[in-house]
Amino acid sequence: MKYKWTLIGFLLGLFTRRPQLIVLASLVGFAIDSGWFDALRSRSSGNAEPDQAPLAKDPYRILEVDPQASDEDVEASYRRQIAQYHPDKVAGAAKEIRELADKRASEINAAYDQIQKIRGKK
Repeated sequence: MKYKWTLIGFLLGLFTRRPQLIVLASLVGFAIDSGWFDALRSRSSGNAEPDQAPLAKDPYRILEVDPQASDEDVEASYRRQIAQYHPDKVAGAAKEIRELADKRASEINAAYDQIQKIRGKK
């Protein structure tokens, strides 16, 4: 179940019968489902490199698709993200922003290549 903690948070909030707690509990559940706390947990335990997100090794997570997604969905997500983070889009921006865009674009390219190898396309 993809949104298990969101549903649990909603039900716990509903149990309190207070609209503010329903929203808050649902948001916390969504944050857990999305993996927001995984990054904090792995950084505090020293498992992740400081410049790299802990889940960055999962190519499907980088491209924001499910492993069961079709090849067309994977390619569409790849094209959408590379268009968003391509270094040429921020050519006139500050050096730091250009470096971040270049790093993100290389992560996206590597993830797409890795998925292609997994699926036997390359």
